[in-house]
Amino acid sequence: MVHGLAQQSGGRLFLKSQKGEGTTAELWLPTAKGAAVSPKVAAEPKKNAQTRPLVVVVVDDDSLVRTNMAAMLEDLGHRVFEASSGQQALEILRRESTADLVITDYAMPQMTGLQLIQQIRSEWPAMPVILATGYAELPRDADPTLPKLAKPFFQHDLIQAVNSAVHSGRSTIRILQFRQLGTAQNS
Repeated sequence: MVHGLAQQSGGRLFLKSQKGEGTTAELWLPTAKGAAVSPKVAAEPKKNAQTRPLVVVVVDDDSLVRTNMAAMLEDLGHRVFEASSGQQALEILRRESTADLVITDYAMPQMTGLQLIQQIRSEWPAMPVILATGYAELPRDADPTLPKLAKPFFQHDLIQAVNSAVHSGRSTIRILQFRQLGTAQNS
């Protein structure tokens, strides 16, 4: 996850390990001026931006992932409510009647993202939902048409998924299809 966030920011994660001496982790990030941003990341345009600001509920039990996703959405002009659990997300949805979209992680304690989606569909059938996960496999009781996915993702992937979910006009689950960065990572 750290590797993906570093690469997404135009940086790198280096791990050096020697038996009996320990491991050193180095996180290299570009300067604020962007001089070290890799050409691939710098070349990605912010196209397909949403035409209107949305109210988005971001649900993830990992605070770093949740905060990063919220920051990307806010950078796009959206208003974001963060929830660290499915129950907290439901409380926000019941309190904030203006929510336009929910983005939820799959693997969370007490209530998985799929369970949260089921509850959302029973209370707000037309609410667009995006399931974001680092797991390659979902449980057998999950919708078999769901594609396999991997975190982390880039902001343009988030833009595309948000636009697709909001403009679909149906209450179907939309899946963020993430770009794999390095080795398989779960979140």
